[in-house]
Amino acid sequence: MEIASKYNPEEVESKWYNYWMEYGCFISKPDGRKPYTVVIPPPNVTGVLHMGHMLNNTIQDILVRRARMKGFNACWVPGTDHASIATEAKVVGRLAAQGIRKQDLSREEFLKHAWDWTHEHGGIILEQLKRLGASCDWTRTAFTMDESRSESVIKVFIDLYNKGLIYRGIRVVNWDPQALTALSDEEVVYKESNGKLYYLRYFVENEPERYIVVATTRPETIMGDTAVCINPNDERYHWLKGKRVIVPGVGRAVPVIEDEYVDMEFGTGCLKVTPAHDVNDYMLGEKHRLESIDIFLDNGVLNAHGGHYAGMDRFDVRKQIEQDLTDAGLMERVENYTNKVGYSERTDVPIEPKLSMQWFLRMEDLAKPALDAVMGDEIKLHPAKFKNTYRHWMENVKDWCISRQLWWGHRIPAYYLPDGNIVVAENAEDALEQARRTTGNQALTAEDIRQDADSLDTWFSSWLWPMSVFGGVMDSENEEL
Repeated sequence: MEIASKYNPEEVESKWYNYWMEYGCFISKPDGRKPYTVVIPPPNVTGVLHMGHMLNNTIQDILVRRARMKGFNACWVPGTDHASIATEAKVVGRLAAQGIRKQDLSREEFLKHAWDWTHEHGGIILEQLKRLGASCDWTRTAFTMDESRSESVIKVFIDLYNKGLIYRGIRVVNWDPQALTALSDEEVVYKESNGKLYYLRYFVENEPERYIVVATTRPETIMGDTAVCINPNDERYHWLKGKRVIVPGVGRAVPVIEDEYVDMEFGTGCLKVTPAHDVNDYMLGEKHRLESIDIFLDNGVLNAHGGHYAGMDRFDVRKQIEQDLTDAGLMERVENYTNKVGYSERTDVPIEPKLSMQWFLRMEDLAKPALDAVMGDEIKLHPAKFKNTYRHWMENVKDWCISRQLWWGHRIPAYYLPDGNIVVAENAEDALEQARRTTGNQALTAEDIRQDADSLDTWFSSWLWPMSVFGGVMDSENEEL
């Protein structure tokens, strides 16, 4: 009896996959049948297939193949995400290995390198999915920065801006000192870290024998202190009302303010307020009209407000200031302390809360219909217990910081006029026409207007992905959509 040869999956799989592709077995067009559509969560162009992709895409393939067998018009749309921060970091790294610094290149020169990288690496995961037998309609392959997707992104930005939902303002944002860009809250990963709690002495102005003790995990930020806050219900500190205290090691007198925000049980019940470097302190600063002093350069090094620490890295300052304040008799004590520290999801460095001019999207009006759809079971979550988690997210959503200080991505379609005003337009030609119209100055030229240098957060294109893969999002006649 002849024993069958060993099964060779490579021969069998490639034969049948090539057959399916040749005969267009996975191609889907609207034809009257009930649709069953899955839009692939677009993997980053920088990446290769990992186990998470394997699991996720296998489940999608099973569902799509089952729907196809049941007679649905099954459509599985593939594609990739341009991944602003991750891709820019990869390109910067490759250039550095060649002895080229990003800051020595023009934007256009850098983008050429970024597109070269994307063309070289962008299709790896998609080819790997084909090797797995994924039954995507490959004729629909999309990329978040291809022409169609880019057009939708710009048009949606303009529409939201014209509706008053996009605005520009100075706020405390999550700042990545390595990537040198703002991040959204969702791009910050909180990790348990072993640090220290520093108890500092703030002497009362004109009362050299009296001081209060303030606990902080970040003594390097005291140069940005503009107040100390107590809870008005805290009887221990009633004597402090209306007084001023001296920031230790800085010598600047700041007011004592009162606010029930302060937790009387944490630390000593006294809170140093640094509006430029803490989002909650910023809100206190706005409420009590405090000055904001930004003490950091973009790379996490202290600026001129840092006094004799100027030019030092933030963590080097933390070590040095502990010693200096101890030597000056301004350190009450130091305790080991475990807390959660925010890290950049992409570069894995601790983020720095930082006052910065950025573009934001108002989320309250956008969140409401998304919340109502889930709470009313128009959209069902599985398992259903996550409805409460979802509700918590959507009821507490904050305005989304959508600008990134990066070159790789969709450039913000805002143009600045000589008088400081802004016009938002699809391109420079439209911007110039709009500028002449709004100012009444027909002598304006292209050289008189300047496009915003920032790019949009990658997710500004990704959130449109489930619609934009089917063509123009703003096109009311779009049958595919």
